[in-house]
Amino acid sequence: SKKISDFGCTISDLKAGESAGKSEIVHPKSEITSKKVDSGMNILVTGTGLISSSLCKMLKEKGYSVRLLSRNLKKGAEFPVYRWNPEKGEIDPQALNGVTTIIHLAGAGIGDQRWTVQRMQNIIDSRVNTAKLLFQEVKRLGIPLKSFISSSATGYYGAVTSNHVFREDDLPSDDFLGTTCRLWEEAADRFADTGVRVVKIRTGIVLSGEGGALPKMTASLKFGICPVPGSGKQWLPWIHLEDLCGIYVRALEDDSFSGAFNAVAPGPVTMKEFMKEAAHAMKRPFLPFPVPSFVLKAVLGEMASLLLEGSRVSAEKIQETGYEFRFSDLPAALKEITLV
Repeated sequence: SKKISDFGCTISDLKAGESAGKSEIVHPKSEITSKKVDSGMNILVTGTGLISSSLCKMLKEKGYSVRLLSRNLKKGAEFPVYRWNPEKGEIDPQALNGVTTIIHLAGAGIGDQRWTVQRMQNIIDSRVNTAKLLFQEVKRLGIPLKSFISSSATGYYGAVTSNHVFREDDLPSDDFLGTTCRLWEEAADRFADTGVRVVKIRTGIVLSGEGGALPKMTASLKFGICPVPGSGKQWLPWIHLEDLCGIYVRALEDDSFSGAFNAVAPGPVTMKEFMKEAAHAMKRPFLPFPVPSFVLKAVLGEMASLLLEGSRVSAEKIQETGYEFRFSDLPAALKEITLV
């Protein structure tokens, strides 16, 4: 069995843990299209983070009926919330009543904690087992689902810096990120086997002033420090949050959408270019402070690859569908975002 480089575990180990004891259910042309909303479309969204919050608001504004799946029930929530417990294989059956589309965004944060073997397993389980749970419950209840739209990531292509421009038909990497995304997408594809339209959104770094990676990446710029990880030549595939939500809406409304799509802006930049533009947007001088690879590896372990490596990813396929990015270049995206 092939070992995932430097992680001390194997792909087969991760696959085995992904399903062990958790696969069965326990029962207790624009970024925002003008298409008329089908009043019978009920959308179930998993995940309650930054993307989910913004997407749900956009869907509500367009007239869709939206509900959420969450581990915790929140009083006074803007949308109906149903509880699930993926670790125990439990889900409120009422969550799926009348649902026509599931948008699957749930998953433990890739960069939230150091990558121990246990944490890596959690990253995979929180994506793959949740998709399996949804599939099994939809099948058990006989829900006539029209589409299943799953988040994925540009990590599908691996943590690699090269001149190659990755497109949707490229093979997945066999490193940890690539393996995670492959298993994630394979779990989503189970719906396609039953005739459900499946779309997989391979997302880059999401830019928003409300949270996510951007505030963390630019925090030191307030103090005139501009850290540049490693060589600074690694690519940073990015997308503005509004465009990402627009792509999800398009994937929902356009029945011709099927398979994988890269959700990245068409204006690629390197890490050094990104930090330079961020400094300019914050009206700070660009005084790059190189952070050596060995320092980041000592602090972050193998998770440092998220900062030290980056692939150049194509936006051509999503553009060919007629989707028009509101923020196609980085300066325009950063100008819209309030960096404080």
